[in-house]
Amino acid sequence: MQDSTHAAPRWLAYLLLATSMSLVGSYVALSKPLVLALPVFLLAWLRFGIGVLAMPHWLIKPDHEPPMRRGTHGLLFLEALLGNFLFTICMLFGVSMTTAVSAGIIMATLPTVVALLSWLVLRERIDLRVWAAIALAVIGISLFSIVKPALSVPAGHNAFWGNLLVFAAVLCEAAYAVIGKKLTGSLTPKRITALINLWGFALMTPFGVYAAWGFDFAGVPTPMWLLLVFYALAASVWTVWLWMTGLKTIAAARAGVFTVMLPISAALVGVLFLGESLGGLQLFAFALCLAGVLLATLPGRVKAAAPR
Repeated sequence: MQDSTHAAPRWLAYLLLATSMSLVGSYVALSKPLVLALPVFLLAWLRFGIGVLAMPHWLIKPDHEPPMRRGTHGLLFLEALLGNFLFTICMLFGVSMTTAVSAGIIMATLPTVVALLSWLVLRERIDLRVWAAIALAVIGISLFSIVKPALSVPAGHNAFWGNLLVFAAVLCEAAYAVIGKKLTGSLTPKRITALINLWGFALMTPFGVYAAWGFDFAGVPTPMWLLLVFYALAASVWTVWLWMTGLKTIAAARAGVFTVMLPISAALVGVLFLGESLGGLQLFAFALCLAGVLLATLPGRVKAAAPR
């Protein structure tokens, strides 16, 4: 992976953003078997720990990068708290209570939520079409939450709360997209990736150590450890670097279009590899969410701020 002070060409930035969200969707779905093998806090702690080991050299400040201001430190902490720490907790607990297909459908609201936060934080104008998209997304989520999943959820868990936690992860991911746009104006994508992962590791360490105490590591099958390494590298390194590099060229609201790749890839992984299925009413709820995505991201409807 190469880092540069220059923004990528627009077509390449689009490709990087789409690839990033496709990887996020795949690990959202593949984290479901992982949470059955490892406690959530231990899984999250190991994810950040592997990320720390994978990119210590990215923590070094490049010569061309100006010293960080206090505001930048604050944004890095918020990016790690919302986009790494809370997103990971909400997503892992959420998918442990619901299906990967359910998670994918709820994640379909991401472009709309990103557009809304871009309006609130970055002052990007949103028209009535996008407000209608938000309404469709809420209806789709509500409909899907009251429908019994095609597959049974784990015993003792409530699919409604699982879906609610996944939507909380959506809010965290949207905040991550918007804050990330601000950070790319002063830091390189590699530095952002390494610093927010380090913060995530620090925040998760007390919970991870507690979860690791007395845990039977020998009882975890070898394939789960290999899946953990993929999950950690995808979640902590690849997706963040790809997203931040694309954001250097593309405005946050337009970049939000590419979060549609997240639910699509999550649902595909759930159906193709995890034995899940899509029922008729689930497809209808998915269609409502995607209709909201289409309304929110039609060219010329969301006037995004010029990329910095």
